[in-house]
Amino acid sequence: MDNLKERWGLTSNWQILAILLAFSVNGSFAAWVAKPITEFIGISSEVDGWIFWIIRIPLIFVVYQITLPITGWIFGQFKFFWNMEKKMLKRIGFKRFFQEEE
Repeated sequence: MDNLKERWGLTSNWQILAILLAFSVNGSFAAWVAKPITEFIGISSEVDGWIFWIIRIPLIFVVYQITLPITGWIFGQFKFFWNMEKKMLKRIGFKRFFQEEE
């Protein structure tokens, strides 16, 4: 626990618990939201097989990234998740949107 607190810059074990819960809830939520979207598009795992998964996995990733700061806010850890989100966006190529903060 101390390693996580040090690495993530946290002060209590409750923050670690809140962050881990937020990750768990957000992952389940992203998968839950992706299901009706794929149904709306008209793609199902029974009929379309591997095409379904090629579309669904990136869809879950996008929903996850969008909802992660919101879930973090609900669990009282918005600052942690917003910093993590900025780091992730920089890594995938959106550096120019965050240059003024450096």
